[in-house]
Amino acid sequence: MSSFSDYDKYDGLGLAELVRKKEVKPSELVEEAINRIERLNPRLNAVIYKMYELARKAADGDLPDGPFKGVPFLMKDLLMAYAGVPLTNGSRFLKDFVPDHDSELVKRFKAAGIIVVGKTNTPEFGLVPITEPELFGPTNNPWDLSRTPGGSSGGSAAAVAARMVPLAHASDGGGSIRMPASCCGVFGLKPTRGRNPIGPDFGEAWRGLTCDHVLTRSVRDSAAMLDATAGPDIGAPYYAVPPVRPFLSEVGMDPGKLRIAFTSEPFLGGIVDKDCVKGLEATARLCQDLGHEVVGAAPQIDGKAFAKAFLTIVCVETRATIEEAEVLLNRKASFKDFEPSTWALGLLGRQCRAPELSRSLNLAQLTARQIGEFFEKYDVMLTPTLAMPPVATGALQPKGIRAVTMKLLGSLNAGRLINTLSGIDTSAQHVFGFMPYTPLFNVTGQPAMSVPLYWNDDGLPIGMQFVGRYGDEATLLRLAGQLEKAQPWSARVPPICAKTN
Repeated sequence: MSSFSDYDKYDGLGLAELVRKKEVKPSELVEEAINRIERLNPRLNAVIYKMYELARKAADGDLPDGPFKGVPFLMKDLLMAYAGVPLTNGSRFLKDFVPDHDSELVKRFKAAGIIVVGKTNTPEFGLVPITEPELFGPTNNPWDLSRTPGGSSGGSAAAVAARMVPLAHASDGGGSIRMPASCCGVFGLKPTRGRNPIGPDFGEAWRGLTCDHVLTRSVRDSAAMLDATAGPDIGAPYYAVPPVRPFLSEVGMDPGKLRIAFTSEPFLGGIVDKDCVKGLEATARLCQDLGHEVVGAAPQIDGKAFAKAFLTIVCVETRATIEEAEVLLNRKASFKDFEPSTWALGLLGRQCRAPELSRSLNLAQLTARQIGEFFEKYDVMLTPTLAMPPVATGALQPKGIRAVTMKLLGSLNAGRLINTLSGIDTSAQHVFGFMPYTPLFNVTGQPAMSVPLYWNDDGLPIGMQFVGRYGDEATLLRLAGQLEKAQPWSARVPPICAKTN
């Protein structure tokens, strides 16, 4: 079948415009996406489930006349159900689970006109900032195959960066849209809490920490998809205030003179790589050159206490997820069904008492109020997205005695001993050293984006995080459009890319 060789000259909206003008057929775009996946995926392992026949059937059918009509798309294999297609959540326990319905967000993606050609790799239950599940193996970064694409939306980010598709589904519970966007040199917006639907299978996920959207190469694709998907679904416990104008119209608007606070100080501790600091300084200068008031400032929070509270919530939610999976499959789980770190988090969650969870939730919410006060003085906050460039594959996996202990005590269901020997404090220090900037804004619910504005001397992308006030994606999208025009990134392509391979 014919394909479309000029595919990566266009973003998603550009391809959809060609479809509307009848200059290209959806079937040609689908075949081009399939060709690219087949060519590159053996090296990247970004796509773990192929939906080619479903995509071909959709391309030949009557597609909705949405903003992305006929555009190939990839779904992250986490939480969002696509009827008749496996939903493993990166876990071997769920490897044979097939939902019988579409999630509301999937329905809205389809209504936007996209054609899903496959599902992307994710760590087990999206728990870690890397994409190295035991079930499917690690996804490799197209900028350097020895390095991580980040997580948990690492498969989607690698696929978009490598030009398999112009945009892909992603989700974010502690930075999982923004972190892989940083590692792979693409644009990633985490919307305001409640902006996009997560029903009907969830009231809220991770106590409201998580949300879903997309990873894109262009700012306008992200804005247009948010227009297509935003708004409450039936029974939503809360939702974000509707925007004044379509998000897409914000992208070309002048943001005016913004008051931007910037800091390289890691909120949750650790050491920040010099390249991330260089990127921050260069970005602060760029913002200043664009006419914004740029001020060195940061909110004062108890990072250690916040990290422990955040991970306590994650541990409890992990245990709940394991038990919900048992109900879903009608069978009891054991440590052999899950990765050691997942099982250990679940054991820690099982040991957590209700008052401890309540205190953790309250501390997180009090921290959010402190951040809210800070944003009374500033329109936007700027930080590096991560404390390091993309790290080597395996670098963040438990090693040595810690890994052995986790496996042994997990096999014994020894939650109290895990709590004593490794504990939430140690786990928090290990995880948040890589990602000290992003989780804070999952708790506050504020919109935040990673913008690909810096590459180090090794040619690795280093994203910059911009955070807006609650409900104010508009300011971020205006600023992102201005940054994209001032310092375009779309011409930068990784060594492993359909454009060059």
